[in-house]
Amino acid sequence: MAKVITLSGKGGVGKTSISAMIIRELRRDPSKRILAIDGDPAVGFSTALGVEVKRTLDQIRMDVVNSGKSGEKETKAELLARLDFELAGALAEDRGFAFLAIGRPEGKGCYCKINEFLKQMIAELVPNFDYVVIDGEAGIEQINRRVMEKVTHLLLVSDASKKGIQVAKTIHGVAQGCMAYEKVGLLFNRLRSAADIEHADTGPIPILGYLPESEKLRNYDIRGDSLLGLPDIDVTRKFGLILREFLGS
Repeated sequence: MAKVITLSGKGGVGKTSISAMIIRELRRDPSKRILAIDGDPAVGFSTALGVEVKRTLDQIRMDVVNSGKSGEKETKAELLARLDFELAGALAEDRGFAFLAIGRPEGKGCYCKINEFLKQMIAELVPNFDYVVIDGEAGIEQINRRVMEKVTHLLLVSDASKKGIQVAKTIHGVAQGCMAYEKVGLLFNRLRSAADIEHADTGPIPILGYLPESEKLRNYDIRGDSLLGLPDIDVTRKFGLILREFLGS
């Protein structure tokens, strides 16, 4: 059974960098099949992984919609076959993992149809992989619409701010009502010291640990370098330990 890890939290806390670091750690075992999904329309995950996005889920969906508008008639079987073919073409497989991007929504402020489409595609893809890592958009939009309702590990990311922690608690509360997950945890990112979260009130969410500020990681982000190329430094070694404990591996 695949382990499906989805990341969520307030914008700007480093979810995408953490997602890329998860892929970096999972690739240590070349026998594992890994799928990285960029659930954020901004498509920042691809940059963090050094992947070129040629086709997104939304582009596939729009092709299907436009073909219907043009009068093309397809049976259900033909449509499913075409979707499978298009999906296979959208999967960027490189560097020991496959990558899929959701793309931008079909209209200003409207995420409903593309989120539903993403949910269906995830359900079809999951059985083909050992690990699925979903870099979700900021906030609770996708969780509230049950795009990620079948996950095994919900990883909430926050900085030391009260706002970041509150967003994580809100997401957790929503997830409890609409998502089936086996394990949840909160990872603090970019802290100066453990004292930053000494009095943090995370409610019922277990704290997995914290990652310190890293000049090396910061420079990679600034340059837009793939985080897969990060050397083994203090922050990556610490993260590896936290991740293995969280995944139970």
